[in-house]
Amino acid sequence: MIIRQETKYDHKEVFSVIESAFKDAEFADHTEQFLVERLRKSDAFIPELSMVAEINGQIVGHILLTKLKINNDSNEFDSLALAPVSVLPEFQGNGIGGKLILESHKKAKELGYRSIVLLGHEKYYPRFGYKQADIYGIQLPFEVPKENCMVIELVKNGLKGGYGRVEYPKEFNE
Repeated sequence: MIIRQETKYDHKEVFSVIESAFKDAEFADHTEQFLVERLRKSDAFIPELSMVAEINGQIVGHILLTKLKINNDSNEFDSLALAPVSVLPEFQGNGIGGKLILESHKKAKELGYRSIVLLGHEKYYPRFGYKQADIYGIQLPFEVPKENCMVIELVKNGLKGGYGRVEYPKEFNE
């Protein structure tokens, strides 16, 4: 398996991977592929953090990290949103999603980012170091169970002083 940066030539295949990955997902709105298309055109997009997993020339997985802000009354902090991570159904359960997550962490850290925020499955993401966001005083701008709102520090004290409300790029709300 190869994990590499997505190119514009991958967009159609990535669209299909995301659509297939979330087709039967219980807690999805089944429009994740359109979110990725909107985010690619936004100021929040970081080309190096849109990555694909490829096996024998076929794209079987994709992950996207985009910029977001964490705001409180006195400060604004930069962070990243992990949304979404997708693996073709026939390849799920083989560790591809985990490898995409770890590789995206490595690349984000190399680019100078200090933390990542996500809304996800409370049993899956902690194995990669994610913790409940409320431990750090971070909250999402909408109601979700607190165990599904998670963050990770990519560097020691990456969230120090970074408490507040997450401000997603407007493309998340379109």
